[in-house]
Amino acid sequence: MKTVNGPSSTVGNPTMKILLCDDQAVIRDGLEMLLNLEKDFQVVGAAQDGAEALELAAKKQPDLILMDLKMPVMNGIEATREIRAKFPNIKILVLTTYDDDEWVFDAIRAGASGYLLKDTPRQKLIEAIRGTVEGKSFVDPAVAGKLLNQVASKQTQPTSILTEKLTERELDVLRMIAKGINNSEIAAQLHLSEGTVRNHVSAILEKLGVSDRTQAAVIAIQHGL
Repeated sequence: MKTVNGPSSTVGNPTMKILLCDDQAVIRDGLEMLLNLEKDFQVVGAAQDGAEALELAAKKQPDLILMDLKMPVMNGIEATREIRAKFPNIKILVLTTYDDDEWVFDAIRAGASGYLLKDTPRQKLIEAIRGTVEGKSFVDPAVAGKLLNQVASKQTQPTSILTEKLTERELDVLRMIAKGINNSEIAAQLHLSEGTVRNHVSAILEKLGVSDRTQAAVIAIQHGL
């Protein structure tokens, strides 16, 4: 099996290689059984802590890691940061029971592509895995508001990745999207028509390769906007 710029594949049988990381064996076993039922998924390994996940990431080169957060030896945030630094092509989707504000924010900052809670319905989890591998971002509705509230209080300069892709006005609009501000309020604050704001939002989503405002907000947070 050979990986080429994205999900692993064999001729006529696209397969996404998935690594599990959770300190509870029953969770790891249950997820492995569940995911292996999908024809396009292959669970290639299971780690009981972040340090083991880092080792297995190097050996197995998965397309995606389902990452828990509170674990011994190395927690999920530390592991996410290390893995994303060493293997930037590996996507990380947090799957945890913890919805504390700082855990959510720090996980996204560390490079996680999405954040789901363990009570996420099976089909939603499967959709999120497929979408994350394709480059989309998924955030559980239960924590999305907290994520936006966190970024609203943090004022930092965006990285060059965003400044290269977006115009100055689009950055202004994205900054407000990340704060949870709607189009009419954005229009009022920037002295623009709502139609112009909608055009800017559409351009932002297209340039960032995302389908909705929450995904755009996640990218804004990841890049320090």
